[in-house]
Amino acid sequence: MEKPEEPSGERIRQQASESVRAGIDIQARVHDITLAALTGGRFDPKAVREVVRAVAEGVALGAESSRTEMRRSLADAFHGIDEALRKSAEAGQTALRQLVTTGRGFTDNELKSALGNLRRIEDDFIATMAQVSDAASARVRPELRKVLDEARRSGTETGRQVASTMAEFAQRASLASIEVTLAGIETAGEVGARFAQLASGVLAGLADALRKPSSGSPEKNPGRE
Repeated sequence: MEKPEEPSGERIRQQASESVRAGIDIQARVHDITLAALTGGRFDPKAVREVVRAVAEGVALGAESSRTEMRRSLADAFHGIDEALRKSAEAGQTALRQLVTTGRGFTDNELKSALGNLRRIEDDFIATMAQVSDAASARVRPELRKVLDEARRSGTETGRQVASTMAEFAQRASLASIEVTLAGIETAGEVGARFAQLASGVLAGLADALRKPSSGSPEKNPGRE
């Protein structure tokens, strides 16, 4: 499957801003923008952070003049990003299953690197959103912080998906050894090329399936309200 062209950060910001400003189906629209951006890039922490930052910055700008109440706009947008990242983590879980099942020289170190990258998705998500909230306008900043505080209390869909993956592969790689590997992933460039490539393909497949109209009457996505 040919991957879509990677959108620029400025284009992502503009799309997210326009979606929030319009005030219609914010969660669904932000989800689709985020997912499309994730499928256009490499499956690694740096790429995910860049997408989240671009979308979040657009959301913060759009919330200034949204046709929907600001807190609701920001909450809907946050959940849209969260659901897209959950699908990203799900794609990583599927990729790991395939690699572990088929073997083909997939080493324990590669497994630990892959799990380390998956484990940090939620932390990077929340940290990046917090950075964007700190830089937001005086009107948006307190409202976005309240959305983030609620997410920290209740958890995210992304975090629950990551926890499921960690539990599934915990017997093969201890959490302690994953933490050691995680510390040097980006400096050593040990993302795991095969895992990144396969996970990107799985995520692109998920996104493609979502874009195809279903037969019969459409059903509401349970991840979108």
